[in-house]
Amino acid sequence: MKTLLTIFFLFLSTSVFADSCVSGDCNNGYGTYVIDDGTKYIGEHKNGLGNGLGTIIYVNGDKYIGGVKNDLLEGQGTYAYASGDKHVGEYKNNLRDGQGTYTFASGDKYVGEFKNNVFEGLGTYTFADGEKYVGEFKDGKYNGQGTFISSD
Repeated sequence: MKTLLTIFFLFLSTSVFADSCVSGDCNNGYGTYVIDDGTKYIGEHKNGLGNGLGTIIYVNGDKYIGGVKNDLLEGQGTYAYASGDKHVGEYKNNLRDGQGTYTFASGDKYVGEFKNNVFEGLGTYTFADGEKYVGEFKDGKYNGQGTFISSD
């Protein structure tokens, strides 16, 4: 019985949780590919990798729609987080990089430049209560020239 259960679980783990193309052409065309953790990629493929436009649905509830290159987020895209946060903008090598808008579930909003996933360069951070900072950012923080505008 123990051997039978082991074989059953081995079969289950290799058939249900293995990376696989579940529909379409996941080599050089349009298809749906599911990786072993349950994350699903629906979109264009080239040489067996996500390349072109696609949708990624993550098991934690996050969702990305946009450009993909060699299985990485690349180009213009929209990333909606399960937390309610959302980023619309440019991606490079799986990171927010370039111009973008990040809207927080709290109502805060940042519009400006990103570098390696953080606010970097010129931008505007608007707080949910109406206060606003317009200016320079470095490493995700106010840095350099800028103006803080009170909600009063």
